[in-house]
Parts: sequence; C-alpha cells; structure tokens
Amino acid sequence: MREWQSQAHVKHYCRYHIVFVPKYRRQAIYGALRREIGGIFRELYRQGGLELVEGYAMRDHIHMLLMIPPKFSVAHTGGLTGKSAIRILRRQLCG
Repeated sequence: MREWQSQAHVKHYCRYHIVFVPKYRRQAIYGALRREIGGIFRELYRQGGLELVEGYAMRDHIHMLLMIPPKFSVAHTGGLTGKSAIRILRRQLCG
C-alpha cells in the first residue's frame, strides 16, 4: 500500500529516481567512503525538506529514490547534490 504524504492542501505520493554521477565518473565512491555517503545524503536531504527512501552506491555513480514534496521541483535536488559533492570531497581530503 502506498504511504501518502499530506500537506495543508494536498495529498501526494511523489517519488523520483535520481542518479548522482561524479564528474568524469571517477571511481571515488568505491571503498571506505562508500559507507559514509549514505549518511551525508540523508542529512542534506532532510535539511532541504526531502526524504531519501532508498540509495545504492555503485562503483562510479549512485542511484537514489527520493520523496520530493510538490512544493519543490526535481531541479531543487541539483543544489543539494552539489553540496554533498563538496562534503564528500572534504572527507576524502581531510579524513
């Protein structure tokens, strides 16, 4: 059964399949960093008002199923993936 979300004036079930691909498909996602990426994405999306339902990290890209409320566009996720890329890069360089 679908889990309908509700806001003040609408009930919705908006889920989108998003693929996050780093520049030049670098193999940076593979290895120890792979486990931390899920936490980074969940934290950023929760702050942005979105929900990460599922996520799978492959060697050079990430598949995500996001619940995006109708008040946001799918393009809104582009800014959040940019922020996550910066955090992932900082963790790689510093940690």
